[in-house]
Amino acid sequence: MRLQVKGKNVEVSEAIRTYAEEKLGRLERQLADPTRVELELAVEKNPSIADNHVAEATVWTKGPVLRAREASADMRASIDLLVDKLERQVSRYREKRRGHRRDNGRAPAEQSHTPTNEEGGPVIVKTKQFALNPMTAEEAVLQLELVGHDFFVFRNSESEEINVVYRRRDGGYGLIEPA
Repeated sequence: MRLQVKGKNVEVSEAIRTYAEEKLGRLERQLADPTRVELELAVEKNPSIADNHVAEATVWTKGPVLRAREASADMRASIDLLVDKLERQVSRYREKRRGHRRDNGRAPAEQSHTPTNEEGGPVIVKTKQFALNPMTAEEAVLQLELVGHDFFVFRNSESEEINVVYRRRDGGYGLIEPA
């Protein structure tokens, strides 16, 4: 397993790096072959945020890409919480691979206020970039469940087109394909 530890607003000490390697090593035993792990440690500069030590990880495997983010008042505690969350994702993935279906008990998303600019139009507040790996719609649904989002963008391995799978209000899944 290749582990890359990055610091944002914080110098990553050798002690923290060793601690992170030890904790994330637990995942290596549970996953078949985690090829690469990227861990970003950050300290939020805002004094009103009590849980200002943030640990965010992305784990690339042969199967799903696992992502998690945790924050607490201590960096080691954040890493512990992060590893616990990733372990839950791994066990959820393994259960789904075995064919067990469970309701994840999500509450419907609350409506939020959309920020607008001076002209009254919506403002894009975050931009993400990621690789579109070819996969089937069923694999994309597994990824959707693992990342815990309402939709997932992927390249369909059968048609080579960009597709989107999404969670429907009735609990099912939808697939959006270009015309």
